[in-house]
Amino acid sequence: MTRFFAHANYDFIGLRRYAYGLTAAIIIPGLIWILLGGLNYSIEFTGGTLVQVQTVQPSSAEAIRGALDRFGLKNAEIQQFGTPRDYTIRVRLSATAVVDQAQAERTSAAVDTALTRAFGPGSFKFEQGQAVGPKVGGELRQKAFFAILLSFLATLVYLAFRFEFRFGVAATIATAHDILTTLAFIKYMNLEVSLVVVAAILTVVGYSLNDTIIIFDRVRENLHKYKRDDLAGILNRSINETLPRSVLTHGTTMATTLGLLIFAGEVIRPFAWVMTFGIFTGTFSSIYIASPVLLAIEHRWPGKDARGVRARVAAAAGARATPAPAPDREPATPA
Repeated sequence: MTRFFAHANYDFIGLRRYAYGLTAAIIIPGLIWILLGGLNYSIEFTGGTLVQVQTVQPSSAEAIRGALDRFGLKNAEIQQFGTPRDYTIRVRLSATAVVDQAQAERTSAAVDTALTRAFGPGSFKFEQGQAVGPKVGGELRQKAFFAILLSFLATLVYLAFRFEFRFGVAATIATAHDILTTLAFIKYMNLEVSLVVVAAILTVVGYSLNDTIIIFDRVRENLHKYKRDDLAGILNRSINETLPRSVLTHGTTMATTLGLLIFAGEVIRPFAWVMTFGIFTGTFSSIYIASPVLLAIEHRWPGKDARGVRARVAAAAGARATPAPAPDREPATPA
């Protein structure tokens, strides 16, 4: 098999400041936009009514959406599932509306009236209708937040146990970077935050951690193998050695997600968008965030394998502690 980048020797660590600038340009405007306008949550988080209908003849989501808009049910979400005649209609309600089964029945009746006016009596039938209250949506948001927080803690504990605590801190910071950049991307693309998107975010976290652990495992091996190299050289060597694996793995995974993005339906497309971007940002953070952060931690708090760093720190401390010798003076000449 052809091994791509078999003799790679790139200075990834030397480019870390440019990488910091790129990631800041993605995260900062996105977070500001999120703080000002919030995210576009689905009814699973905000509350509303979900109705499933089956048309007698194949229709389109655009035709159903137009019929609901003309009746006053604005911004309804229409997604096709199963056969070309099956559709899910999600209708959001105002923040002050009481979302219960009675409200779901009234919304279902409104959808019935709108579709009957547009397509005629007997052109469709209802499969089911249910209500999602804002309280349930709030609980889902809270559980999603705790799921992400738990992934942070699990990462820190696992890497601290398998490697060292400094490795766990660097990987956790890289994971936080992945979540922030993904949220910024979701805002830029105006994707709806649903349970499917939350699942994609958690998948991105796991994917990025896997790549980071592979690089850190090679770092640990090279720390014992090249005992005279400093950490910056070890990090560059380890990233270059794992680069062929990263290129092949990420390339095949991205080909799959791009296939979903192009050929999948509306239900799975937000997941495909987040996963496609997540492969990029996960690879980016493993190289340009996790490894440079580990180097910064090593410079500030040298670990047991920080031979080059520790030697420089000790030399600098010795130079500060040793007073400079007084200059020799010639004896004064008697007058």
